[in-house]
Amino acid sequence: MECPDCGHDRTSVVDTRSGADGTTVRRRRECSRCSFRFTTYERPEWETLQVKKRDGSIEPFDREKIRGGIERAVEKRPVTDDEVDRLVAEIHADIRDRGTRIVSSKLVGELVSEKLREVDSVAYVRFVSVYKAFSDPEEFVRELDRIIDEELGGEEVITDDADSGPDSPPDSEAD
Repeated sequence: MECPDCGHDRTSVVDTRSGADGTTVRRRRECSRCSFRFTTYERPEWETLQVKKRDGSIEPFDREKIRGGIERAVEKRPVTDDEVDRLVAEIHADIRDRGTRIVSSKLVGELVSEKLREVDSVAYVRFVSVYKAFSDPEEFVRELDRIIDEELGGEEVITDDADSGPDSPPDSEAD
């Protein structure tokens, strides 16, 4: 272990204890050259969350990637940094609580979508437009229609039909 003070690569462990959460090891170390003391924390590699990507590759779970995606989605929206922090923490906790070491990127995207939808529908649409990678505009419009329908609470939306023009009588007068 390299000394953070002088850079010497010879240090010795002077004290070892379990971390407060029981999953880490806290070690006090001392540099053999300058006698600088510092603390390191060790966590088993197998406990880190991993994300399985669509192409099958696996990479470490990165909270900053989640944060970046959320921040891009909520840009210029009335969502505070504290809310973004809360969303990232909730998503990480949801994933960790599943008790599995490897999660799919699809699950991560769905959790982010869910949380954004609760906070801001425009941010949700922004996120899913990238996450779901709509292949044609109709897919995107269908998703928007679904959101609008849910926002209106199932109320019937009146639209202009091709049959009704400015000269056609309203339905109530058609009798």
